Amino acid sequence: MAAKTITAQFENLPKLLKFILFLFLGGLLSGIFRVLRFLETKNLVTLIFGIVCFFGVGFVVGIIDAVTELLGNKVSVLAD
Repeated sequence: MAAKTITAQFENLPKLLKFILFLFLGGLLSGIFRVLRFLETKNLVTLIFGIVCFFGVGFVVGIIDAVTELLGNKVSVLAD
């Protein structure tokens, strides 16, 4: 069995659980997710946006991530 990345394991969680986590842990979880995704993909925009999530806009990004989880079952806004 192939080893999965941390973000892939998170994406395999049930949709409702991810929605609730993003809704309540918004900025913190969004920032951590994007920083971990950067470590996997080396996309600098993902890292910068992940750091920005920790400072002010994280709550809004958490709501956006919760909505994208419900609609597409994947975090897709600036998380390449």
